[in-house]
Parts: sequence; C-alpha cells; structure tokens
Amino acid sequence: MIVCLNKSDLRNNLDGFSCSTDLGFVPTMGALHIGHLALINRALNENDNVVVSVFVNPTQFDNNHDLEAYPRTLENDIIKLEKLGENIILYAPSVTDIYPEGVITEHFSFDGLDMVMEGASRNGHFDGVATVVRRLFEIVKPHNAYFGEKDFQQLQIVRKLVVKNKLSVNIVGCPIERDQDGLALSSRNTSLNDELRAEVPVIFKTLSEVKQMFGNRSIEELGNYVNKTFLSSKALNLDYFKITDEKTLSAIKNISKDKKYRAFIAAYAGETRLIDNISLN
Repeated sequence: MIVCLNKSDLRNNLDGFSCSTDLGFVPTMGALHIGHLALINRALNENDNVVVSVFVNPTQFDNNHDLEAYPRTLENDIIKLEKLGENIILYAPSVTDIYPEGVITEHFSFDGLDMVMEGASRNGHFDGVATVVRRLFEIVKPHNAYFGEKDFQQLQIVRKLVVKNKLSVNIVGCPIERDQDGLALSSRNTSLNDELRAEVPVIFKTLSEVKQMFGNRSIEELGNYVNKTFLSSKALNLDYFKITDEKTLSAIKNISKDKKYRAFIAAYAGETRLIDNISLN
C-alpha cells in the first residue's frame, strides 16, 4: 500500500499507471469500519487499483464542535487498509492541500435534491459535500467512485453533480452494511453508550415494518405508525420520517406502480444523530 499526504505525491504515483488501468476511488472521512471496507473490497474487485481518501471535510459540518469532535483514527485506518491488499493508495491530505486558497464552499444546483431531509435541517451541507467531492474527483481522476446507500440522499446528489458538471466518472452505489441487529454501520456509532446502543436497532426494525406494510397502508398511516413507535421510545427522538420517490426524493402522498420508493428515518440517540433508509419496492 502507498500512503500519499498531498496531491502532488498522489499524482506522481497515479501517473505511473498504464492508461488502460481502471482506477477506483472510495472517498471517506476516516474512522473506517466494516461498511467502508466493503466499499473498498468491491472497488478492488472491479478495478486494477483503488484510491481511498481520508479527509475530514470542514465545508460539510454545521458547526466547529462537530468538526472537532469527529473521530480521527488515521493510524488504525492504515492498519485496516494494509490488510486488504497491495493495490490501494491512501490519500490523506491536509486542509490546505484540498483548499489551498482557503476553505471555501462552492454553490450548486441539484434540482431540489438538496432541499429536503438532510438538506432541510443542515443548511449548505450538500454544497459542502459537493465542493469536496468535485475537488477529489479532479485530483484523483477515477474511472469508478463508490458510495454507500446509507447516505442515499448524498449518493443521488453526487450522481446529479456528475451529470450537471459532465464529469467522466461512473458512480457506483453500494448496499448498506449492517450489524447483526440491523443497525446501519456508521462512524457515529462509536459515540453510543451501551444503553443507547441497545435501543437504536429500533430504527431499522421500524423501516423494515414500514416496508412490509407499504402498499397496504396509506402514507399518512405509515407516518402515524412511525411517530407512535418513536414516541414510545425513551432513548430515541425522531427527527424526520419520509417516504419519497427514489429518483427525485420528493415526498409522496400516493403510490404509482411504475416508480421506485424509499423510506428514510433520521433520529437522535442522545446527542448522536443517526440516519437510515430502505428500498420499499
């Protein structure tokens, strides 16, 4: 495995590859878990070489406290990556390497994808995500880039970014990796104490129940069911529950047989905010 701490070193290594070599890319913010490793393994299976970036991006955080509190475990991340194979290049840049002119958030149009759910409660978040993703694409120049479906809204926005900016990269969405009790794997899970960790599987359990009822209950009835479930929980506070068109992320009132739908939950377990989603049809 090669470790690069700046884009000049990265490009020097990448430029040595044959032009016929497929390059995969998995952007992360570190604190790697099984979910990240699944993305990387898929990328390794589908490409000759894979760049994994570890960069805690300041433009996508709502406040400095969350930015400073985000786990940084580069040494452990390197150990995990070394076990996956030799065809990995770790790119772990500094903030000035990504933002040499200073940290600036660019602004984009995503045709409304960024105005709902996470975008409604985190103003400017997806502009920050798109800013760093586009810069990373320009630096790495991958053929294929891999994103998990846990952040499904982010995945759809990255796809829109690629189309609108005519970027020559194929976006690959990968299934959510879960713990044995159904909890979606996330770096944020490490902040849960034992009591909260025992409660949070209700998120996926509720989504699974919504999927079973979908098509037999109205959207309003499903919403009432989810609200009631979370009101009965002593440890969890529901931020939002949405059923949307999978492509547009627009909330729906009625079901059409020719469209794909997805259910989303965001909830607080103490001060830790967790998100999850499930395909409904």
